[in-house]
Amino acid sequence: MLYLVPTPIGNLEDITLRALRILREVDLIACEDTRTSGILLRKYNIKTQTTAFHLYNENEKLNYLLNLLQAGKNIAVISDAGTPGISDPGWILLKRAQELNIKCDVLPGASAILPGILLSGLNANKFIFLGFPPEKSSERIKLLNEIKNLNMSICFYISPHKLLKNLNDFLEVLGDRNCSLIREISKIHQEAINNNISGLIKKFQNENIKGELVFIIEGCKQDINLLNDSWHDEAEKLLNSGKSVKDISNIIHEKYNMNKNAIKSYLNQILRKEFKFMP
Repeated sequence: MLYLVPTPIGNLEDITLRALRILREVDLIACEDTRTSGILLRKYNIKTQTTAFHLYNENEKLNYLLNLLQAGKNIAVISDAGTPGISDPGWILLKRAQELNIKCDVLPGASAILPGILLSGLNANKFIFLGFPPEKSSERIKLLNEIKNLNMSICFYISPHKLLKNLNDFLEVLGDRNCSLIREISKIHQEAINNNISGLIKKFQNENIKGELVFIIEGCKQDINLLNDSWHDEAEKLLNSGKSVKDISNIIHEKYNMNKNAIKSYLNQILRKEFKFMP
């Protein structure tokens, strides 16, 4: 049988009694990093055999683990922290095991997302989790454009050394929304930094940040405004007064918290129509 077992994301006491029992009873524990997992296993005097199973050897180790499972062995998969299979190794093995009708179980336990969304103070009743943002800025911007009108909180994991690059893209596409950066959840230096995106950029331009980061951005408030054309009239009046598309987008954004790209798109549609019917 295959078990996906969550492990603490910081405080080693954040592990369930059932998780400890499973880790003691299985024949093998597949660890993202045997050295990191060794700290937890030694603390609870768990002496089960371990093997490395991470993103870089996942494919070559897959058949080995599947063969053991098919032979009747019980295997637990754990990541360095949190629930395996969520932005960590484990999902492919789980999927293949299910396809082979191997019995599988996923234990409930520690995850950074729920503490993060609650500590952010943003809407926790409706949110979407998107893992780590794409590496390339172009792919990141494409994703953000796809989700910018979602009326729900948006959650990411972010690497500290990529924070500023991500924040600049978020600001460009989503506008200066309220957000929260939560670091080191359940650890001694846990901190929730609630601000807007530009405020975080200003803060971390000259200040290094370390630790595991969860980033929460408020959802689009404009689902109603997108249907309500009250800002359309004002934008058109400003356009007729001779103001530039850029200036108008800044004015409407500040007053209605509308996404600047949506404003520019609307204004450019008007300009194209005027050009088309110009005598």
